[in-house]
Amino acid sequence: MAVYALTGLSLVSLLSFGYLSWDWMKPGLVADVAMDPMEKSLPPAFSRPPHIIFILTDDQGYHDVGYHGSDIQTPTLDRLAAEGVKLENYYIQPICTPSRSQLITGRYQIHTGLQHSIIRPRQPNCLPLDQVTLPQKLQEAGYSTHMVGKWHLGFYKKECLPTRRGFDTFLGSLTGNVDYYTYDNCDGPGVCGYDLHEGEKVAWDQSGKYSTFLYAQRVSKILASHSPKEPIFIYVAFQAVHTPLQSPKEYIYRYRSMGNVARRKYAAMVTCMDEAVKNITWALKKYGYYDNSVIVFSTDNGGQTFSGGSNWPLRGRKGTYWEGGVRGIGFVHSPLIKRKRRTSWALVHITDWYPTLVSLARGNLSNVPGLDGYNVWPAISEGKESPRTEILHNIDPLYNHAKYGSLEDGFGIWNTAVQASIRVGEWKLLTGDPGYSDWIPPQTLTNFPGSWWNLERLTDGLRKSVWLFNITADPYERYDLSARRPDVARALPRTAIPVRYPAENPRAHPDFNGGAWGPWAGEDDVEEWEGAREPLKSRNKKKKCKICKLRSFFRKLNTRLMSNRI
Repeated sequence: MAVYALTGLSLVSLLSFGYLSWDWMKPGLVADVAMDPMEKSLPPAFSRPPHIIFILTDDQGYHDVGYHGSDIQTPTLDRLAAEGVKLENYYIQPICTPSRSQLITGRYQIHTGLQHSIIRPRQPNCLPLDQVTLPQKLQEAGYSTHMVGKWHLGFYKKECLPTRRGFDTFLGSLTGNVDYYTYDNCDGPGVCGYDLHEGEKVAWDQSGKYSTFLYAQRVSKILASHSPKEPIFIYVAFQAVHTPLQSPKEYIYRYRSMGNVARRKYAAMVTCMDEAVKNITWALKKYGYYDNSVIVFSTDNGGQTFSGGSNWPLRGRKGTYWEGGVRGIGFVHSPLIKRKRRTSWALVHITDWYPTLVSLARGNLSNVPGLDGYNVWPAISEGKESPRTEILHNIDPLYNHAKYGSLEDGFGIWNTAVQASIRVGEWKLLTGDPGYSDWIPPQTLTNFPGSWWNLERLTDGLRKSVWLFNITADPYERYDLSARRPDVARALPRTAIPVRYPAENPRAHPDFNGGAWGPWAGEDDVEEWEGAREPLKSRNKKKKCKICKLRSFFRKLNTRLMSNRI
């Protein structure tokens, strides 16, 4: 139909722009292990629980991987994805804490109280202690569990730390943003502290080591000291490629021809991270894990465009509910996959990894009712249909309300000024203020002819609070259909558990903790919002009812839209 037709611009030429091949087997500067490149994998038996390596990168844009047509060199990611299954209908959250919480709990953030913003260093807040985490379920299944990298799920109590939430070991940062060499983090003028921890102690002795190198080397050491006969789970949450934009000079030199300085530094960080992933895969092979391993790669949110990232050709950026903020880079690489070397368009969300990985580990999910994730392994490995048909991107009642939204616009049941987004089937609905909405071409294509990416900005203005897109036919969100289906606002659920977003506590200042960020509250400290929270059993019951109504409404809506296509 004409309303969905692409106009003017050849996306094929853009998506193929700047792709650079590279020798994937060439030893990298991050390498701390040797590997025979001629070593071949044995046929997978899948007779025992697989080793699971989950790699999460920070702020890597949708466009910023070689196989998406980037000008950034990512030969390892390209190779692993090409030999595995690329997930091209894969969704994450628009910022750090929400994605990490949903990965670890298998639940939408409205069901953990983390639906607003991130957990800040001075907040008495963390991942709810009544949530059974992914590593805890894997421990129950007999796995050794390890985390390397960025936590960002709260640390005000020791009970909130990674080693108290299911990980046997931890090396990394607790906050969301540290210097790559000094590990200093400032949460405002004069509120600075060191943030690199080994277990529950401050790792002062590791200062000066570039974090991407440090984390890859730690993974190799974990694998070297463990037996491949025993299942292992390693969660590698790279700090890269979040700001500050810092990289060893030898990586920046490769991109010396890039005119955009931020893009040049960012590209260097991506390539450095790619080499770190290469060395992790080498270690898996060297120490005998690879043949019975599953490697999952995921970004945590869209790229930050003013810090060098690119989400082209998607709309929006990090922190927004446009596709550029929530559609992620994802793939699975494993000798255990039945149908390899393909692209999957099955709908997958970051909450799905919890039940998928626990099922692969032969763990028990019966005692964690109310998960929002699905087991998508059959869709990934065998190409079967995904069990997922909808995604609740979020409902954030605390975010700035849209100026032109109202309860009246939502038929008296939903205030369209509230920031929210949901996808069901091929339809995506946004209300409130979804965030910065432009299409931003790669920095190397700023003079590219054509201006369709300015269509919304030029014709729509800011007098809106409801958008509706057929995201399958219009993945770049160019044609808003909300005026033709105004009743779609009825789809949004009206209830969620209270938001966990307490005021900052002055006791958190690093000066009171020897100059480092770390826990400051005692076991008996109770926050104001804790007493108002409903029991988990009650919340699950209310959530199930809500989701049932949501699914029922959208089934009817999809039926009407399919039989009455615009």
